[in-house]
Amino acid sequence: MTPSDHTIAIVEDDSALANLLEDEILSHGYDVVTFNSAEAFSAHHPHTPFSLVITDIKLPGISGLALLENEKRAGTKTPFLIITAFGTVNQAVEALKKGADDFLTKPLNLEHLLFTVKRIISHTVVVNEVNQLKKQVSHSFYGIVGKSRIMRQMYDNIERVSAVDSAVLITGESGTGKELVARAIHDASPRKNSNFVAVNCAGIPPDLIESEFFGHVSGAFSGAQRSRNGLFKEADGGTLLLDEIGEMPMSLQAKLLRVLQENTIRPIGSDSETSVNVRIIAATHKNLEAMTETGAFREDLFFRLETLKIAVPPLRERGDDLELLADFFLSQLANAQNKQVGYLSSDAWQLLYDYPFPGNVRELGNAIERAFIFTTGQCIEAEHLPDRIKHYRNVGQPEHIAEHTVPTMSWLSLQEYQKRYVSQVMKHTKGNKAKAAEILGITRRTLYRWLD
Repeated sequence: MTPSDHTIAIVEDDSALANLLEDEILSHGYDVVTFNSAEAFSAHHPHTPFSLVITDIKLPGISGLALLENEKRAGTKTPFLIITAFGTVNQAVEALKKGADDFLTKPLNLEHLLFTVKRIISHTVVVNEVNQLKKQVSHSFYGIVGKSRIMRQMYDNIERVSAVDSAVLITGESGTGKELVARAIHDASPRKNSNFVAVNCAGIPPDLIESEFFGHVSGAFSGAQRSRNGLFKEADGGTLLLDEIGEMPMSLQAKLLRVLQENTIRPIGSDSETSVNVRIIAATHKNLEAMTETGAFREDLFFRLETLKIAVPPLRERGDDLELLADFFLSQLANAQNKQVGYLSSDAWQLLYDYPFPGNVRELGNAIERAFIFTTGQCIEAEHLPDRIKHYRNVGQPEHIAEHTVPTMSWLSLQEYQKRYVSQVMKHTKGNKAKAAEILGITRRTLYRWLD
């Protein structure tokens, strides 16, 4: 990143000194925004991402140290360089304890100032990159982000099934990351150096589906001018993911079962069968067992697939993975768009933890992307989140609860209503917080915060 990619804030009430600092820093390619008070900085700060704040200790109103303390308490990671004419050891120690990155005294040596500015910004860039890599490496399993107990159990299951060649069935709600799990199984298996081919069974026209899977020979049907390898042949030696297998036509289900049993395919128009060595992974958000009872899915195929089954948990059951995933998405967006948005406000976090995310990880990623685009500062505020998340606390409670628990003779505040309802749920579960959180549709972390 070049100096022009960084904006530096100067908080200084001495206009002569402020102008001197501004001219000097601008001359070295940095962008500068100057404020004559801490209050002016605080009012403007959420709208501009700063790479560094240079502030005098002695300011009218809020002091530079108080500004530093307020910003750090709010969660900002923006580095601070403190300047003062009263350069005692005690002040230096106090500034560093409050989170300052360095401390300079007047009269300033401009060469030393510029050296310090470059050092702090360079250090911050390196630290941010290292922290992002650490997050991605330490809490990532073959590209799947998560460290909760339920996810660690799933990782263990992935490692177990990856060691064998049997078909695998991956189940889970929409948006939970079933394809990522399928890729992880492939990447952890001996087939990792061969093709991984994914196909959505619901996205292929019915009249082309057999040719798409098994291929055809030249002249097999009108328009088949050349022979074509199907998906099974393309995935030969590797893995074939059949996403949304619940949408597969019954006629093709029978042929898939034969492939699983015989490891052979017959291209359309061919007189002979061809051997294939393919590991089949199927994924669905539907209840295949219920579909077998209605005749919508072959029972024998279901039993063949269900031998090895991995259930991908919904986001609402993954606890603090929500925070880890939100940070991951934010980091990915910041790197891709070169935009310095580093954290979410406490109000924004509260809304995310209260919302059940029916669309799971995909919906969370979309929400963070929307907030990232609309924020103009370093911090994502509650107002930047989608409306359905912002207003969930007001309209998200089931109507039947209100009918049975809110007294008709008096109207309660939402806060009092929530308090009483949580109390009733805790009594019902006999103090079992895990069960109470499940009933309430929130994480245990949110429940603890509500109980406090």
